[in-house]
Amino acid sequence: MKKSYLWLMLIAAGVIGGAYYRYNQHNSDTPPPRPATTQAEPNVLRYAADAPQLSAIRSQIIQRVPVPLADPLNGKVSYNENVTARIAAPINGRVLAIKAELGDTVRAGQTLLLMDAPDLGNAIADTEKANADARLKQLALNRANTLYQGEALARKDLEAAQADYAAAAAEAQRATLRLKNLMPEGMNRSSEGYVLRSPINGVVAMRTVNPGEEIRPDLADPLFIITDPAKIWVNIDLPETLLADVKPGLPVSIAVDAYPNKPFSGRIENIAPTLDPVTRRIAVRCSVINTNNMLKPEMYARVTLIADSAKTAFRIPNAALVSDGLYSYVFVELAPGVLKKRRISLIAQDREYSYAIEGLQENERIVTAGALLLNSELGAAK
Repeated sequence: MKKSYLWLMLIAAGVIGGAYYRYNQHNSDTPPPRPATTQAEPNVLRYAADAPQLSAIRSQIIQRVPVPLADPLNGKVSYNENVTARIAAPINGRVLAIKAELGDTVRAGQTLLLMDAPDLGNAIADTEKANADARLKQLALNRANTLYQGEALARKDLEAAQADYAAAAAEAQRATLRLKNLMPEGMNRSSEGYVLRSPINGVVAMRTVNPGEEIRPDLADPLFIITDPAKIWVNIDLPETLLADVKPGLPVSIAVDAYPNKPFSGRIENIAPTLDPVTRRIAVRCSVINTNNMLKPEMYARVTLIADSAKTAFRIPNAALVSDGLYSYVFVELAPGVLKKRRISLIAQDREYSYAIEGLQENERIVTAGALLLNSELGAAK
């Protein structure tokens, strides 16, 4: 019994020893991660193409942009009201047909919808009646003048005829102006249908009406919004402390989440004359040329005030900076796997970016993620 137990112990020890040998042999075949190496040139790291450190590093080409006046301000894209029309029906009726869809380009005078409008027939009838009454009173006045000149009519009767004609003419003019407001040019006066037309050239940005719907002049929302999408506004609330540095015509740079790498250029158009007493901010409106209609009303934006469009600097994400005492550094990618720590001179800094005027060149690629890792590697390799 003791011999069997001894043999089992020997067999188990052999199995464990063999496994341990194979484990050590496998680990000895796997080389350790290659450390970064430094060359004769100081502050340079060189990595092999398969170095694991490269997987934690991200880089991008830096761009030269105008130097900002202050931190980006929150803004909102809106319609340019100078080229926007909110269209409602001036008369009660029921929609018969819609001739313009969302996104359609329309011309001034183009039909947007047709509607059945009995009130239009009443307006036509009122106009014809008022004109007929004015003609009748004109004839009565002419006869009164003839009789008065022949001394066959008292002066008070002539004055009464003149007053009747003046009242009839005024009523005819009122009815005509009312009908002109309702009646599109070229529309058949005997028709009770109403044609709603676009007053401007533009694009249908919104449509709130459907076929067969009953509409009234006092609806809360317009039936159509027609606008020129190439011209928009961006509204911002300017802090009181920046008012002295801002004036109409100052350039701005606009960024939106939909196009993170696409800045839009604009200019300050108007500055409100009053200050909000609660927020201590001033409403400022910027005009923007909307290239390819990329910006949409109601988008949120970040607006950067530009001090001088001729003064530019390299824009660097703050995550790319490495501080050493009083100085700032970035890692420049000289070649794949070759990274150099370089000192730069900053001219401005905000919450997201820093702006450098010295130490970098056009089209250089810098490390934007993993700069702290590289800095520690550089310290360990020295």
